[in-house]
Amino acid sequence: MTLQEAITTRHSVRKYIDKEISADIIAALQDKIVECNKVGNLNIQLVLNETKAFTGMLSYGQFSGVKNYLVMVGKKGNDLDERVGYYGEQIVLLAQTLGLNTCWVGVSYRKVPEAYNVGKGEKLACMIALGYGETQGVSHKIKSVQQVSNICDLTPSWFKEGVEAALLAPTAVNQQKFSSEYIGMKDNRHIVKAKKGFSMIGYKTKTRVLVRPKGKQTLLIQLADDNALEEVVVQGKAKQHGTTEELDIQKTKQ
Repeated sequence: MTLQEAITTRHSVRKYIDKEISADIIAALQDKIVECNKVGNLNIQLVLNETKAFTGMLSYGQFSGVKNYLVMVGKKGNDLDERVGYYGEQIVLLAQTLGLNTCWVGVSYRKVPEAYNVGKGEKLACMIALGYGETQGVSHKIKSVQQVSNICDLTPSWFKEGVEAALLAPTAVNQQKFSSEYIGMKDNRHIVKAKKGFSMIGYKTKTRVLVRPKGKQTLLIQLADDNALEEVVVQGKAKQHGTTEELDIQKTKQ
């Protein structure tokens, strides 16, 4: 499988079968991790046969069978998320070419400090679930190149191909909050300006103050495969299940 084929066929997978990753595939992943860590000033680690991170309430309704994952750790800095995304996706695409499936995970995991190392001045940015999926995942509706760039008949073909590849990359809840602008040539170099957007959608937890029991409660939000809201679980002294509207009604009646 070529890199371009990996970009096209790779989809997020949350459910995995119990199948060991062979030693040669692990070695290939470790080599790539060493390379990315050196160039990206990161401390990415591959964790194998560890089941705690993706079990329990924080992975409610989303992940199953995850026992291998990448821990995306790096030196704290304003560009940490950018470095993690850039080099992490290189590893993800390599994994796809090796026959594995993956899923970027922002908050739906449990920290297991004994399984990896986060050094002084470093931060655990996210994790990437890794293994053999029950399925190959499904594709989602994506924006057009015109919606996220200034592509026209005058822009280079490589710019269009790059934007098309970016639209196939994973983003929080498939929102694709980014844009690219081809500026032109300067000092015999092509100039491209990239912008990122921001949205709170995709963060799986938040707090809400309920009348009873008193105090803050954690809402665990479950999203369906099509990114629609399926269920909200209130974790606290009393657990409640239901949609957001149903919980609001219950709160009103209390």
